[in-house]
Amino acid sequence: MAVPVRIVALRPGHLALADTAVGAEEISVRLVDARAGDVVLVHAKEAIAVLERTVPERTVPE
Repeated sequence: MAVPVRIVALRPGHLALADTAVGAEEISVRLVDARAGDVVLVHAKEAIAVLERTVPERTVPE
């Protein structure tokens, strides 16, 4: 069963810290192009798809 989780932080070695229903867990992001804040679909601690991409903050010129 795959579940959606939000990535809290990226770590070295294609790993990420994810916010899951049972708390923070380390997952692999080797198969996807994910960044902190994205929601990914995870199966067996492996992100297999990006479901929701974090929109980068826009800077307003002064």
